[in-house]
Amino acid sequence: MFFKNSLIYFNQFFFFVSNQVRNLYLNSKIYNKKISKTLDKNLEYKPSPNLLDCLIKYEKKKIKIEDFFLKSVWSNENLKKKDYNNLHSFFWLFSLDLKSSKKITQSVILNWIDNNINYNHKSWKIDILSKRIISWISSSKLTYEDSDEAYKTKFNLIIQKQINHLIKEVEKSKFVYDKMISCAAIILVGISLNEKEKYLNFGLSLLKKIINSSFDNQYFPKTRSIRQLIFYLKYFVLIREWLKESQNEIPEYLDEIIFYLGKSYAILCQGQNNTFLFNGNHQKNYKEFDKYLINHGYKFKNNTYETGGYFVLKNKKINLIMDVGPSPEKKFSKEYQCGALSFEIISNEKKLICNSGYFQKNKHKLKNISKSSANHSTLIIDNHSSCKINSSNMEIENGLKILDKKYEIKKDYWNIKASHDGYNKRYGIIHERQIEFFPEKNQFIGQDKLIKKKNFKSSNFEIRFHLEPTTKIMKTKDQKSIFIDIENEGWKFSSEGYNIDIETGLYFGQKNSYTENQNLFISGVTQKEDQIIKWSFEKIS
Repeated sequence: MFFKNSLIYFNQFFFFVSNQVRNLYLNSKIYNKKISKTLDKNLEYKPSPNLLDCLIKYEKKKIKIEDFFLKSVWSNENLKKKDYNNLHSFFWLFSLDLKSSKKITQSVILNWIDNNINYNHKSWKIDILSKRIISWISSSKLTYEDSDEAYKTKFNLIIQKQINHLIKEVEKSKFVYDKMISCAAIILVGISLNEKEKYLNFGLSLLKKIINSSFDNQYFPKTRSIRQLIFYLKYFVLIREWLKESQNEIPEYLDEIIFYLGKSYAILCQGQNNTFLFNGNHQKNYKEFDKYLINHGYKFKNNTYETGGYFVLKNKKINLIMDVGPSPEKKFSKEYQCGALSFEIISNEKKLICNSGYFQKNKHKLKNISKSSANHSTLIIDNHSSCKINSSNMEIENGLKILDKKYEIKKDYWNIKASHDGYNKRYGIIHERQIEFFPEKNQFIGQDKLIKKKNFKSSNFEIRFHLEPTTKIMKTKDQKSIFIDIENEGWKFSSEGYNIDIETGLYFGQKNSYTENQNLFISGVTQKEDQIIKWSFEKIS
């Protein structure tokens, strides 16, 4: 134990010292001179601003460029982190009144350059820097056109200087979001300056590395995150559109990844008014992105029922989705939630059963809570989750495997069945879940089977079914059923031979916020023999 603690302390000390040395180097004249070696290049390709519609959330209220004209705004150290990042990313350029003065806009850019010409650990952070480059070049009608030669020289120099820094830093980053945004910025600069050797080829090579390292054999993100699937798809499509518009060759691997991600998007998100709340996801509307894809000629279809470890069964009125995938590898598990065999039901575009969503904010206790099995519509044993999460780095310590899975879908009958070993090591139990749906009766019949193994340990268990905050419920007098009202649709929940009850919980469906919701639960004690817990949801009005 002493040796282990000493090793941890030494590693922390070494990490601290190496970081301090690196920071000194990045702020040195030597490093500044190194990244200041630029090419005599001007912007040749100026992308259409509407290509960024897939990324930018436009403000309805247009802002005035004069609000950013004061030099003092760039030296204000009292801004909140979010406001500082938004200011220095320059994404606000896309919310400017189109009648804004080019002269004033370019003066704002010069003010920024005067205050940030050299590396600064805050304003040159990888994601902020990358967004700034994309914003400046994509808004070139305001930021670049009709300027004098002195301005263009300064603008081209600072663009290249930032990209030179980005190239040296991007592969050191552990954050996939930073890498992807950086990759897009480097590729855009390579296209815009018509500089293939130094920038474009590097960016495309980095793109290929990201694809090879971040996706499984079926081209689904190794994190199993639906939110990350959409993030990647947006950037891959954006890069492809830049290459297409600038008449550059589009790599086959880029077309291939877009094709497969598009197939997954078609099953999980396309045309959906309700977001599936699994593995880091929160409520979001994808209608605008759907329009963007159609407007740019992307038509994704998928006739299968499984992608990324999710079974998705649909008809005109009902959606049933179930998580039948394994836990991801440790390094891809930061956003994984322990929701093995959890499910959601959507009836006539309204959630009947859901998961509780994800609290995204880092270093917040609610993030840890939102990752637990108790926040999913699934089985919990002895108040423990199906995977063990390290609370310090939010990664999986002990994962789970899916042992068996299958589905059957007919016009008058659906059936999903799967099992996992997440509770085997600690409690000697294999969890198997089966959900059947009878469309003509509007009835779901489920059963959770607890299969005893050699190291079986008797424990308390709960099976939870989470509801959206607006759902109304009422328990019957005989305590055997619970009525559920989802906006003028009535359902009845019941279970054979087990106690059912109602409990108040937390819902994290909206990004970085929470509210109270209700969940139904079945409780009991695991038995020495294999157990089958049956339950049902039946539409009554």
